[in-house]
Amino acid sequence: MDDKALYDITYGLYIITVRDQDRINGQIANTVFQVTAEPKTITVCINKENLTHEMIMRAKRFGVCILSTDTPMDIIGLFGFKSGRDTDKFAGLDYINAQGGSPIIIDHCLGYLECNVKQTVDVGTHTMFIGDVIDAMVFKKDKPLTYAYYHEVKKGTAPKTAPTYRGPEEEGSLQKEAASGYPKYRCPICGYIYDPAEGDEEHGIKPGTSFNDLPEDWTCPLCRAPKSVFTPV
Repeated sequence: MDDKALYDITYGLYIITVRDQDRINGQIANTVFQVTAEPKTITVCINKENLTHEMIMRAKRFGVCILSTDTPMDIIGLFGFKSGRDTDKFAGLDYINAQGGSPIIIDHCLGYLECNVKQTVDVGTHTMFIGDVIDAMVFKKDKPLTYAYYHEVKKGTAPKTAPTYRGPEEEGSLQKEAASGYPKYRCPICGYIYDPAEGDEEHGIKPGTSFNDLPEDWTCPLCRAPKSVFTPV
């Protein structure tokens, strides 16, 4: 079986949020789909190891923040590679509460949905939450962030708990060789690859900057791991 056929399935990239009494949390997810028009029904798959999963199971409700292509890697790294067990992900962020109380980030969000969970399906490592839409709003018109854009333009990777996770070898095989001729370096924590040809312009690193020329206090744009842990690809 050629697993690479799965790579051509398209996805968006979203922040799934939840309020469980006085506690709020959220995480990045790409498996969000509208499955019926009447009633308006959304599904999302969440890894059972994640705090968001635990909280949605109790709250029976979740929010979906639809991200724009200008979403910085700092936000994706915070919600995609940090655990709410250790980090208050909403600290310092502007957010509102949807009708049912789910926190909704404002910046870089095109709009949101809020759903009441009406059914769960055990799919092994993940649970599929099926929810009726109870609230929705559009903030602005712009291009939504897709999984392909995240990989190809932002050079992002997926955490091991993602349903579409690919191992380092598979991820690496999809990366283009650095046009600058300098070697690429990989973060062993999250899998992010620093490509000198691309640089890290969100953090002031121009294209063509070799890894050795990065400032010593430069950190991984996704998970904030220090430069010292990166290894050559």
